[in-house]
Amino acid sequence: MKEGTRVRFLNAVGGGIVKRIKNKDIVIVEEDDGFETPVLIRECIAVDGNDSRSSSTVAAAPVIPVQSEEKYEVIETSGGDGLNVFLAYIPADIRQLGKCNYEAYFINDSNYFLFFNYMNRKDDAWTSRYTATVEPNTRLFIEEFAAEEVNDLETVCVQFVAFKKDKPFTVKNAYSVELRIDIVKFYKFHCFTENEFLEDKALIYPVVENDAPYRKLIVPAEDIREAMLRKNDAGRITTRPKSDKKDKLPQIIEVDLHINQLLDTTCGMNNKDMLECQLDAVRRTMEDNRTRKGQKIVFIHGKGEGVLRTAVLDELKRKYRQCTVQDASFREYGFGATMVTVR
Repeated sequence: MKEGTRVRFLNAVGGGIVKRIKNKDIVIVEEDDGFETPVLIRECIAVDGNDSRSSSTVAAAPVIPVQSEEKYEVIETSGGDGLNVFLAYIPADIRQLGKCNYEAYFINDSNYFLFFNYMNRKDDAWTSRYTATVEPNTRLFIEEFAAEEVNDLETVCVQFVAFKKDKPFTVKNAYSVELRIDIVKFYKFHCFTENEFLEDKALIYPVVENDAPYRKLIVPAEDIREAMLRKNDAGRITTRPKSDKKDKLPQIIEVDLHINQLLDTTCGMNNKDMLECQLDAVRRTMEDNRTRKGQKIVFIHGKGEGVLRTAVLDELKRKYRQCTVQDASFREYGFGATMVTVR
């Protein structure tokens, strides 16, 4: 198959001329109505230029998906028996971040078939967004979603089992990996980077790397105690570079209040303990900057159920009445951040 070849679709009505070959898996087909359609190569069959059968004739051809799948040849890669799985997000128009739609992809960089379930958590319940089986060494389009839906993806989970067809293989564990998606990144150009999986710049989140889930679920008891007792970890609060000149204010201070950014683990902590830890980070930051008039501080609390946001606003209202409090820039931080200006 090459550019200019006339093809028919195996499992759908229609066909057209191959305009270009996008990669080893996909071709762009210009149909008779002039529209260009991306199609998997294995879902096309080449016909000679004199093929004049009508669409109805093509639709009646005795070709079914099972036959196509059986003919699919798995090409394994060196080192591909280690599972490497990623989620990728790309904007429909990177010049319109925060306004355009976004696309989500599931990337299987391994020699295994993966049967997976992709879901998100909202209001303490999980919702399945996409379920499918993806072939080895393949990326799969999952969904397109609007900018207003970005906040629904703060917490996602990928579950999957790995297997091979018609050959012996090493059994892998079933995986269930929960990830926190930093939704602020959906509004920042530099967060979308070049990558080896997609032609466009993307946000890439590892799910499993070399058979290891991205986030460890077991933490030594000593580390847990140290994390819970830590009160002044400067590395948890990130400050943009300050000006050396005294007459100039430092740039905005950003404080991510998501609990997994403040503590290495929350084992043994209830919701009240975690909320108190988050409010303690607010108090420390405000006390450190309360005399710096004009200083702007952004507390990133996420949308969620609004419990943390309400607690932060109440804390600021009671103890720092002289400060100006407002929603942070939607374009920069989405719906889940509050900006304080010290007065």
